Amino acid sequence: MLLQPDCIPCILNMTLSALRKTVPGSDDLKAVFEEILQIPALSGKSWDTTSAEVVELVMKVITAHSKEPDPFRNEKLAQNRQLLEIYPALQETVEHSEDPLFCAVKLAILGNAIDAMVGSAQSSNMLERMKTALGELDIRKEDYAVFKERLQQSNLLLYFADNAGEAVLDKLFIQTVRGRGALEVYYVVRSLPALNDVVLEDAGFIGMEEVAHVVGNGIDGPLPGILLSRCSPEIRSLVAESDLIISKGGGNFETLSEEMPQDKQVTFMLLSKCSVYHRHFGAPLNSPILANVLRRST
Repeated sequence: MLLQPDCIPCILNMTLSALRKTVPGSDDLKAVFEEILQIPALSGKSWDTTSAEVVELVMKVITAHSKEPDPFRNEKLAQNRQLLEIYPALQETVEHSEDPLFCAVKLAILGNAIDAMVGSAQSSNMLERMKTALGELDIRKEDYAVFKERLQQSNLLLYFADNAGEAVLDKLFIQTVRGRGALEVYYVVRSLPALNDVVLEDAGFIGMEEVAHVVGNGIDGPLPGILLSRCSPEIRSLVAESDLIISKGGGNFETLSEEMPQDKQVTFMLLSKCSVYHRHFGAPLNSPILANVLRRST
């Protein structure tokens, strides 16, 4: 999905929030923000790009001024720690549910809201908020049935990761899936830090290697998305070998949908966070999206 007019104010709001966390002093913030405003796409002069690629340009400016290769490292650690604290309780919730797979799917998608849920809340409050939100999520039964069948027929799953914190729920989902049968899983993270997205260090911190092979995507920039043309040969080979690809989050959807692999089953898992997703998927705002896609070769 290419950049839409709705995306520009969203990117600018995200940019301002990120700068307040990484650039000290109001004068410095203004100077960096002014530099970011020179990016052509942010003034409507370049529409043939994705939001994630615009955010990549923003990230390069932020990283240069913060002088930190991973400006959001501490924030990611906090998100991962908080979710790990409630992991046992969430695992128990999944195991005791009527349909553990369905519950794990809902939690994995709910993880897409971690940015809004994690903060000053204590872990106990976080757990209650997660359980409440879990009960309110409504995934279409037809979409879940297709996804479940895809999983049952798959031997190799390629899982494109999104945010920290959310990754802990990805781990719970993968653990649940692997407990239902033989399935090899590759969990693909960012090779270079991009916002609060998962990198190899984060995946190691949460113990993702216990349930999946963890690999970097090989992209040589802070892209919060997945453009296959920029991925490593290893990732492109895994795409070719995979039976099913799961793409988590908006950034991965926006980029991967522009380079959809032919004759590959792809399932997008995210929340309908904005009007752009609402229009594209026909999903109400803040509702879960479990979109099963298959692009046939012509």
